[in-house]
Amino acid sequence: MKRLKGGPIARFLRLIRFSHTVFALPFALGALIVAANGLPSLRTLLLVLACMGFARTAAMLFNRLVDWSLDQRNPRTASRHLLVSKTTAVVLLVLSSTGFFLAAAAINRLTFLLAPVALAIIFFYSVTKRFTSATHFFLGLALAIAPVGTWIAQTGRVDLAPLVLGAGVICWVAGFDLIYATQDYDFDRREGIRSLVVKLGIARSLRLAQLLHLGMFAALIAFGIAAQLGLFYYLGIPLVAAALFYEHKTEKLDLAGINRAFFQSNAFVSAVFLLAVCADRLIR
Repeated sequence: MKRLKGGPIARFLRLIRFSHTVFALPFALGALIVAANGLPSLRTLLLVLACMGFARTAAMLFNRLVDWSLDQRNPRTASRHLLVSKTTAVVLLVLSSTGFFLAAAAINRLTFLLAPVALAIIFFYSVTKRFTSATHFFLGLALAIAPVGTWIAQTGRVDLAPLVLGAGVICWVAGFDLIYATQDYDFDRREGIRSLVVKLGIARSLRLAQLLHLGMFAALIAFGIAAQLGLFYYLGIPLVAAALFYEHKTEKLDLAGINRAFFQSNAFVSAVFLLAVCADRLIR
C-alpha cells in the first residue's frame, strides 16, 4: 500500500485542501470589513473565523465521504482515501458541524437561524454532480455563502451589496471550476459524472468560463457601487482582471502547470480583493 508523507495533522489538512482556504476567506473578510466600515470587533472576527474553519472542514469531509469510492478510481485523487480512515472522517464531520452551529449561534440570531441552510447548501454541492451538469454553479453558491454570511454576522441583516458580491463569487468559482474540471474530462465521461465540461465539451466550456469571469469582473464593479467604495478599491480591479486573464492561459499547460497556475491566479484574485477593500476602508 502506498505510504503518504506527513503526520496526522498534515494528512488531515491535505484531505480538506486547507490551502484552498485562501480562495473564499479573503472575500469573507473583505465583506466583513466593508460591513463594519473598518475593523470589526475582535469577538466578531474570531467567531467569523471559527465559522469559516468549521464550515469548510465539514464541507470537505462530507465531500470526501460522498466521493470515497469515486476518488479511489480517479488517478488524480486516488490517494485521498489513504489520508484518514472513513471512521475518523465521520467523527470529524460531526464535530466540525457542531462547532459551526455553536459559533453561528454565538454571533447573532439571524446567523444562527441561517446556519442550517448554509450547511445544507454546502453539503448539497457534493451530490449535485450525480444528477446535474450545473454542479460548478452549486460550488460557486457554496463559496458565495462566505461573504454574505460575514456581512450578516456584522450587521444582522441582508443587504444588496453582499448579494452582488456573492453573485460575483458564484461567477468566479464556476468559471475556474470549469477550467479545473477539464482535467477530469475523460474520467468523468467514463464514470457517468455530470459536468458542463462533459456536456459542452472542453472548448465551449472554456469559452463559458471566460464569460463567467467577465460577469465576476462586472459584479466587483457593481459591489463597489452598492457598498460606496472609493478609489483604492477600484485600483485593485484591473489586477483581478489580469489574474483572470492569466488563468485562461492554463489550458495550454500540462497537469502540474494547470494546478500551479490555478492556485496562484485564484489566490491572487482573492488577495487583491481583500487588499483593495482594506486600503479603501482602513486608509483614510
